[in-house]
Amino acid sequence: MISKELLDILCCPETKADLVLDGNCLVSVDKTTRRRYKIENDIPIMLIEESEQLDLDTWKEIMLRHNKQID
Repeated sequence: MISKELLDILCCPETKADLVLDGNCLVSVDKTTRRRYKIENDIPIMLIEESEQLDLDTWKEIMLRHNKQID
């Protein structure tokens, strides 16, 4: 599990946007890129080429679940 301290300093490498912890992934709050980064063995894989770009509806669901603004 990623600590709150680590989550507070991590950001999306592409946009520098904040991230939210969603299950075993970190999701960027940036609406344009909507990147999801996997966490493997408690290590976030913060490589853009290894990330997934979420569709808008999935990204909105995650943001709402974490009380983040979607507009």
